[in-house]
Amino acid sequence: MKHHLIFSLLAILLISIAACKPKTNKQDWVIVIHGGAGTIVRENMTPEIEKQYRDKLTEALDTGAAILKQGGEGIDAVEATIRVLEDSPLFNAGKGAVFTHEGRNELDASIMSGKDLNAGAVAGVGDVKNPITLARAVMEKSPHVLLSGRGASEFAAQQGIEKVDSSYFYTERRWKSLQKAIAAEKHGTVGCVVLDSKGNLYAGTSTGGMTNKSFGRIGDSPIIGAGTYANNETCAISATGHGEFFIRYTVAHDISALMQYKGLSLEEAANRVIMHKLLDAGGAGGIIGVDHDGNVAMVFNTPGMYRGYKKADGESRVAIYKDE
Repeated sequence: MKHHLIFSLLAILLISIAACKPKTNKQDWVIVIHGGAGTIVRENMTPEIEKQYRDKLTEALDTGAAILKQGGEGIDAVEATIRVLEDSPLFNAGKGAVFTHEGRNELDASIMSGKDLNAGAVAGVGDVKNPITLARAVMEKSPHVLLSGRGASEFAAQQGIEKVDSSYFYTERRWKSLQKAIAAEKHGTVGCVVLDSKGNLYAGTSTGGMTNKSFGRIGDSPIIGAGTYANNETCAISATGHGEFFIRYTVAHDISALMQYKGLSLEEAANRVIMHKLLDAGGAGGIIGVDHDGNVAMVFNTPGMYRGYKKADGESRVAIYKDE
């Protein structure tokens, strides 16, 4: 009888402890995207153009979410989502890539798996329609992490990845931006991070670089740890902004390291890096991130960032300006 009483009390105690534990809103899957950060203000945006951006961000989110809903691999969702943004002239990636000082288009991209820290990246590519697809091929079908220029193009040909004439990347808007060298055009990278139903984190980033850039300049987007990072123990990050600062401060990895070694939440780590360390150094830009529990961060120190997310529970959001 005594034993039964002890077991009963123990059972009640365990139930009470379980009931006192805070409930977590852990998501089965999450997708987060960005279309660049910079001087994005309502006064410079017509309602028609704003709708185009919101519609395209929604289309990209829906593309990746459809894969994740079916239990698909996060890496497939990242690639498919970024391809939508690369194929749109609205963003500085793929079709909408900005021009270098010499009037060329040089595209960069990277992709990373948090499951095994495998990664692939390409830089300075001018004849590949979807650089994110090439970056994934580097990750999965080569022993390397980063290929650049002609070597990356040759690898694309070997892999049967779609190549295009350089005229494909010409858009009047970007050409005029080169002529005027508008500072605001510096920021326009696209990116995607996901948590899939298997609990794996993935990140990808793609960009046309910096308007009017010279000397074969490469920014943070194809640099693992700077513009892109994913680790199942912490988070997946994609960055956008002034690449030199993101490289110097290894922004994407720094956020992960603060979570891993200091126990900070994703939001706390992102704010410390973007709103303090980066801002104090004079660096402009932002990040999107998701952690292993499905918590989302979209942190930026600029007037705006094209961004959005979608979760398994149906929660979703698309935003552009800082005050929304």
